[in-house]
Parts: sequence; structure tokens; C-alpha cells
Amino acid sequence: MSKTLVIVESPAKAKSIGKYLGRNYTVKASMGHLRDLPKSQFGVDVENNFAPKYIAIRGKGDIIKDLRAAVKKADRVLLASDPDREGEAIAWHLTKLLDIDENSPCRIEFNEITPKAIEQAVQQPRPIDLDRVNAQQARRILDRLVGYNLSPLLWRKVKKGLSAGRVQSVAVRLICDREEEIRAFVPEEYWSLTAKFVKSGKSPFEAKLHKYRNQKIHIANREAMEQILADLKGASFRVNSVSRKEKLRHPAAPFTTSSLQQEASRKLNFTSRKTMVVAQQLYEGLELGKEGPVGLVTYIRTDSTRVSETAVQEARKFINERFGPAYLPQQPRQAAGKGKVQDAHEAIRPTSVYRDPESVKGFLTNDQYKLYKLIWSRFLASQMAPALIDTTGIDIAAGDYVFRAAGSIVKFPGFMQVYIEGNDDGVKEEEKLLPELAEGDKLQAKTLTPKQHFTQPPPRYTDATLVKVLEEKGIGRPSTYAPIVETIQKRGYVVRENKQFYPTELGMIVVELLKQYFPEIINIEFTAEMEEKLDRIAEGEQQWSGVLQEFYRPFVKTLATAEEQIGKVEVADEVTDEICEQCGRQMVIKLGRYGKFLACPGFPACRNTRPLLEPTGVKCPRCEGEMVLRRSKKGRKFYGCSKYPDCDFVTWDTPTNEKCPHCHAMMVEKTSRGKEKNLQCVNEDCPSQGNRSGTPKRAAAVKKKASKK
Repeated sequence: MSKTLVIVESPAKAKSIGKYLGRNYTVKASMGHLRDLPKSQFGVDVENNFAPKYIAIRGKGDIIKDLRAAVKKADRVLLASDPDREGEAIAWHLTKLLDIDENSPCRIEFNEITPKAIEQAVQQPRPIDLDRVNAQQARRILDRLVGYNLSPLLWRKVKKGLSAGRVQSVAVRLICDREEEIRAFVPEEYWSLTAKFVKSGKSPFEAKLHKYRNQKIHIANREAMEQILADLKGASFRVNSVSRKEKLRHPAAPFTTSSLQQEASRKLNFTSRKTMVVAQQLYEGLELGKEGPVGLVTYIRTDSTRVSETAVQEARKFINERFGPAYLPQQPRQAAGKGKVQDAHEAIRPTSVYRDPESVKGFLTNDQYKLYKLIWSRFLASQMAPALIDTTGIDIAAGDYVFRAAGSIVKFPGFMQVYIEGNDDGVKEEEKLLPELAEGDKLQAKTLTPKQHFTQPPPRYTDATLVKVLEEKGIGRPSTYAPIVETIQKRGYVVRENKQFYPTELGMIVVELLKQYFPEIINIEFTAEMEEKLDRIAEGEQQWSGVLQEFYRPFVKTLATAEEQIGKVEVADEVTDEICEQCGRQMVIKLGRYGKFLACPGFPACRNTRPLLEPTGVKCPRCEGEMVLRRSKKGRKFYGCSKYPDCDFVTWDTPTNEKCPHCHAMMVEKTSRGKEKNLQCVNEDCPSQGNRSGTPKRAAAVKKKASKK
């Protein structure tokens, strides 16, 4: 019998696939890329059609040697790297390293790791798709052209060690532009008026002042509100109109890479990177007891919402069995795609809906279970019947003024029985039932409650909203969203605080510099157009070297102009009153990967550093020290006593000066997922509380966890 060697990227994937192939197959892992552009040199011959110089990646020699030996023993080699451009490029690099003919049927791909998908793939090998390889090469070389030319300029003009990326710089710009909007924002005052109405024998309900003389009302200040209250004094209130209608609410489409990252951020508090790491584990396969390694979800880098007919029919059968025919739509659903979509892959879905989250929970980590449940629930809901919602609107007239009350109640839950899509403001939907009223009914206003408000600036980006805007503006592709978000933090251009991205001073300076001298590099539309050109290369509609030439010629001229015109940009460090105990200099505040810290300005002669302790103004509940803000090794905030190590009290939650009414211990501020803040006692033995983490008795455990993170 002939022997076939199958090469995948990871050991987990190799183990899952090996289970489905017979003994005539050997499955080995390349551990990702084995060749790349050199780190120590430019590696691109711009005079020779941008020919790249690829070398074996340092440390991969043993893997290459092992694969070459395996190739010699095999009668046939199948390259089964991921089914996208990056995977195609990995397969192509393997043909060069292992002396395999790229035009031979050596490439297989599959969207899910299941017996049927693997069997079909093995029976349908094809040659390497050089158009897809060239699209990936063009992206890699473009990034090298920018990085290797622009980064040294930033070193010379701003600060050593800086780097600039073609796509990452645009993401930083979005965050900086938003920060400028917030700083320039001038709050405007406005007021609202809420009335609590009651009719004899009916439940009280609330309505808001909506119109004045048939025009939507805007109450600008206290004086205007006082005039309205005066007008309403002694007024009679009656129901002007009642409207009732039924609305159908349809489920969201199955996940794409972008929507998965957004929803995991909203509902699970996962970063983009964490989402993709865990999703990759679910895709590559996990041990499910006697079943062995099983791929639980389909390929995770996709912008398509298409689902295979087989998966749809399996879902419909499951819904009918689990929930009944009422929850099954008459026709199967296929979500319509938005814009230009690479439709080679399906949406992200479970490989089998019959493998429900609870049945596999015991084999998964907590994070794997949470993400799998999210993917499973979203897919199942996408194939279910719509929800039926009764909505009621009541207009209440008082002279020239009209109050409006709106209520809704779920009459039939449909897909909502399984899953409801999150939203970026974190506000939970609530049912609101209004009493049965008829036109002409007279009402009594029990209370009229005026409230002052101020308009809010646009919110800072979170993982979810940043990925959303990158997708909407055509910046990057499914495989690049998470690396973009991670890279801009590593470079010190932005920091994440309370799930929101803030630009650092360094980030603002670099973006302003790029705006002035490299407007195209930092231009959102230009970057999106470049993504479209890469798509056209992948489809065989455009030559990759031509795209690079078109970009590089003006870029080189701009680079020369910038070198001449940019003077030295000083990024001054903030000097503190803290004295360096090693050399006596005043320490300065530096920004590192995990936030701010104190450093001696005498570097490199003096390398002394200390954590920056940010005071809270709250006394430690154990001693006379002050609670200060600290950071764990992974950058997570926590609060500890300033007298550490003599006092080791710590808490994850924000300390306050409020005292518990039951035991007079310190209260901390906790924020719920709905972004509501409430106070909680830190005393574990307080009668008002159950066992809580971050309490005095748990201090040592929290401290230990913080040091690990």
C-alpha cells in the first residue's frame, strides 16, 4: 500500500486529523510558518520586481529536517494548512523547502475537522493556488516596505525602538481621532420630564414628555423646565391615542470572525486575541473522552455568513426535536452577506449541533466552554423561528403637551429562547407591560419628575467597537483584526483601561507626524483600497508586483522629503518628586507594556525602576496605610496597601471611603455587566454579604493570582 504524508500547522490539528485517516497516512505538524523574510535585513529586491528573499526561520531547523525525512519515506504528500491565504502561503513555502512540485495535486483544504470533510479533502487534492500565495506575499512585502523604511525614521526623529505598521497605524489613528473628538466635545445641557400616571384599578406606569404643539420637544435648561411645570400645574391628563401592533424580530446571522470577536468582548469580556486563541483550540480539536480529539467548530477566519445545506438540515432536525415545530421557520434561513465577502468558507458554526455545550462541558476549560456555547447558541438561534413581540404605544395629552409611554412584551420567544445578540452600550433589554387603556381615559399624574442631563462625547473604542469599525471601513481582513489590536498595545501607542482604548502621548505624536508627512499611510480610504487590490490579486485579476510598484514609487519620494523636513521631536518624560535611591536623581514616569512605571532618568548608567503607585485617598482597612492602584504582571489593575509587604491587603475592586452600615468595614465599588455600579462590603463575615473574592481573608490568594498574571 502507498504511504501518504499529510502536513498541517499544529500538533492538535495533526492529532484530530490522524484519528480519521487510516494507517497508510502519517500526519505531521509544521508548527506554522517555516520560511519568512529575514529579520536582520530588508529582504526585498525592489529593483527586481520586489523579489523576496526568504530564509528558514531560526529555531525551525529540526522541524524542517524531520519533515524532509518523512517526505522521503512517503509516496504522496498532501499539504493541509488552513484554508485561507496565509495557509496557502504556508503550503507554498513547504513545497520550496521539501522539494515538492507546486503544480502537482499536493494541496488539500477543509472547512471543518470532521470525518466527512477530511475524507472529501483527501480525495480532491489540487495544485497550489499561486494567486492566493501572491496576495499574501504582496501583503507581507507591503508591510516590510513600510516597516523597514518608516521605523528607522521614527527612531531618528522621535524615539529609538519605535515602529510603524501599514495597517496598525490606521487603527491607532482611529483611536487618536476619537480622543481628539472627546477632548473637543462641549457638553450641552438638556432636561427630561417623566410622569408617573395611574388610573383607578390599573397598575401605575411611566411616560416621558415627548411633544409640544405637535413638535418634538427639546428642553434646554432649568428655566424652560420650570415654565413647563408651571404650565402643567393643575392640568388634566387624558389618553389621546393607543396603538398596538405585533412585530417579528429575526435572529442574527451566524458568526463571522469580526462578529465573534465583538460578541465575545461584549458578553464574555474576552480580548480579540483571547477569542481567537480559544476559537483556534475549538477548531483544531479537543479530547472528548472516548471520542478522542474532535474539532468542535468550523474554520474561524471568515467573513461569510453562508452555512452548508447539511448543517442547516441538521439544525432544523435538532430544533424540531428539542423545541417543537413552532420554533422551526417554514423555510431554511441563509443570511445575506454584506458588501464584498470572501465566500470560500462558511460562517463559524459547531461541526454538529447535537454536540451541545452541556454534553462537552466536562472536557473543556471554562473559556473553551463559554466560547463554544456562544458559537453553538448563535448558530442554532440563526435557524430558528422569529420572536413575536407585542408593542404598545400610549400618547397622553395635557393641553399642548403630549407624554408618550412605550411598552413591549414577548408573545412568542422563538430564537430568543436560545440566544439574544448583545449591544455595545451594555444596556439589557427589558420587557415593559403597559396597562389596558382606551382613548379618552382620564389619568392622574401622581408625580412629575424633572431630570437634568448633559450630552455625552462619543465613546472610546473597545475591542468590540474597534473591530467593528475596522471591518466597516475595510481595514484588514478576518485573520488580521486580533493581531492589529494586540500590536498597537505592544508598541505603546495605546493602552486599554476598563475595556476602553486610550492613546498614549507617544501614539498621538506618531499619528500627527504620519498625518503630516505620510498622509496616504495613515489614510483610512487608501488602506481600504489597498485591501481591495490584495483581494483582486487573490482572484487573479491584478499583478502583485504592479500593486507594489504603484505604492512604492511615491512612498520613496515622501520618505526622502520627510527625512529632510522633520526635526527632532522631543517626547518629554514627566518628572516626579520620587528620588532614585541608587543615584539620587528625580525619577520620571515611563510608559511600558503594562502601563506607567517609575524609572531613573540616568539610564543606562542607572537602571533603577519602581512600580508607580497611584494613591486613591482611601485608608487601608487593616492599617493606617493608603490604598494605592497597582498592576499585575499582565497589566490588570488591582488595589493594595501602600505599606506592602508589611500589610498585604489587596482587592480587585475600587476602594471607597464609604463604610458598611452593618459592620463599618470599607466598601468597594463593583461594576456589573450591565455597567451598573454598586457598593459591597469587603468583610467576608459581614451579615450583609456572602463569601467574596478580594476580601481581607482572601488577600493572600488574590495577591498570588496577581503575581501570576
